[in-house]
Amino acid sequence: MTNSTGKVRAAIIGSGNIGSDLMMKILRYGKNVEIGAMVGIDAGSDGLARASRLGVPNTANGIDGLLTIPGFSGIRIAFDATSAGAHAHHDRVLSAHGVRVIDLTPAALGPFVVPAVNIEKHFDAPNINMVTCGGQATIPVVAAISEVTKVHYAEIVASISSRSAGPGTRANIDEFTETTSKALETVGGATRGKAIIILNPAEPPMIMRDTVYTLSEPADVGKIEQAVEAMVERVQRYVPGYRLKQRIQFDDVSSLPGQGAGAAALKTTVFLEVEGAGHYLPSYAGNLDIMTSAALACAERIAVEIRGERHDH
Repeated sequence: MTNSTGKVRAAIIGSGNIGSDLMMKILRYGKNVEIGAMVGIDAGSDGLARASRLGVPNTANGIDGLLTIPGFSGIRIAFDATSAGAHAHHDRVLSAHGVRVIDLTPAALGPFVVPAVNIEKHFDAPNINMVTCGGQATIPVVAAISEVTKVHYAEIVASISSRSAGPGTRANIDEFTETTSKALETVGGATRGKAIIILNPAEPPMIMRDTVYTLSEPADVGKIEQAVEAMVERVQRYVPGYRLKQRIQFDDVSSLPGQGAGAAALKTTVFLEVEGAGHYLPSYAGNLDIMTSAALACAERIAVEIRGERHDH
């Protein structure tokens, strides 16, 4: 359902940092999406207080409260920024009402989606998963290299400020590495993926840095550079603070994983930086900003489809 402006209404479940930043992004930049509700479980949370000040319908009674909020029947998309444990229940409730779900938790009930890479394959899925911050930053690079040559192995190292790693991130370190590793393969195209996360306590806090290493079949390095640079530009459309830190590095190596010595290979190293937009979170929290930005980019694409369905009827 759309309102008089033609925008599709979305609910945000989770009134913490991620949910609050999402709310601010939708209010500022929503083209096809508007905020229809903010849902939390802590009546004293800053997110719900801010929603009230901004005139956004809100509830502190969780998913049950969302169902009773005036205008719930008009909600067509829901962002879940709570926890993997809570997400399964939320998804059951929302799917029963025909609400499309964008999952920012590690639950991964639906397909992994990185907007710059594969949103067009999954915009009609009832539930999509936003992988992880490290995945959103690095999978596009691996996918770009995979467009040029066969990537046998991809390893990423995501370094984030300790200050930007809340209790949810810290409690889900294992899920981060497992989910990102799997998505490097299923979305990025690598035969094998590995992910490492580093929480850096430096003061002042550092912005997000990511390093991508790939081992691939030998290839034209100029074509790889062009593919990666084009992909970076695609990501920058929804994450302006996403950029290459320096020129891509290439090294010829003499072995590939599982193929023994003598199998010529190309090692590609890409250094990335992600600066947050500072809408609600500090600019050093690019790891959180890239998640909310990617989620909104997906919602915008899904909303176009929803509006098209309505016109078809």
